[in-house]
Amino acid sequence: MIEPSKHQPNPRTQRDAIDAGDFVYAATGARVRRLTMPDGTHWFPAVDVCKELGYTTPRKALTDHVPEEHREILETVTGGHGLSVPAGREWRRDLNLIDLQGLILLVSACTKPECAPFKQWVAEVIETIQREGSYTLEEAEVQPSEPGAPIAYAMPEQVAEAIVRLEERNLQADEQLAVTQHKSLDLQHKSFDLQHKSITLQEQMVELHSATLIAQQAIAQAMERIANRLDALALDRPVPDATAFSTHPTTESLLADWRERLSVTTDVWTVAVVIAPVLVETGELRQPLEAIAARTGLSVHRVNECLRLLRKHACIHPMGAAEDGAPVYVLNRH
Repeated sequence: MIEPSKHQPNPRTQRDAIDAGDFVYAATGARVRRLTMPDGTHWFPAVDVCKELGYTTPRKALTDHVPEEHREILETVTGGHGLSVPAGREWRRDLNLIDLQGLILLVSACTKPECAPFKQWVAEVIETIQREGSYTLEEAEVQPSEPGAPIAYAMPEQVAEAIVRLEERNLQADEQLAVTQHKSLDLQHKSFDLQHKSITLQEQMVELHSATLIAQQAIAQAMERIANRLDALALDRPVPDATAFSTHPTTESLLADWRERLSVTTDVWTVAVVIAPVLVETGELRQPLEAIAARTGLSVHRVNECLRLLRKHACIHPMGAAEDGAPVYVLNRH
């Protein structure tokens, strides 16, 4: 609320029925801005009053309910008393103002239920003036004893009750706001906890991925050591001649023959080491690709590629499929 001007009239010579600010608050339920001129007249921004009373179009509300003599432009009102326009962007020079009578007219035309007591009060004032020629509020039972203090008047009962109801509504609104803020804080705490759990889960996934990479590296190193060991064994043993290989090959002679036929990679050598003993002992290979993949640590697709390479270089030869659908391979004799 804009405080009244310092040039307000002396309270002992100016007796308002009730304080204009209290009347506006009781009528609208809010402390709207107010300018008090040196002559004691009160002016209110029309947009504030219309907003609190529920008028959607202030300009139309003024045209419909407030005569021109009770509305004015801010610059005209302040300039008439030699005052400057209040500071702030909300105080525009062309801001529409209404006086106290204009405010009463807007209240009387308002359809909000909260304005009903004030409409009745205004009607009572008009009826009393017509009947008795004036309207006087009853003075309060206890008057201030200090010299110079303003005289207190009793506020109309309906107005006082309306103000009390509005105050109760404001207290309830404050309580609801506090509850809403408390719930909002709880939601924020839960959100922080969820974010913390998400970060922890991501860290665990990173650790698991790192452990998987380390395990894969260890397996690859172990397979490489096995391949190197087999190479060393193959070099230590004499390579059998073609006649010996064709009659009764051994695992070592078979692997040595395969190494001469193709450029053996680590994966191919791993598969060869697994299937060579089976081919030597049984003469054929009937193991499913999944079983070979499980023994070598390779994927089924990679095992199939390695077998295809061995077929291409005439190391093994396909002989149909077994009862369970697994491919059957035999050695190529030469």
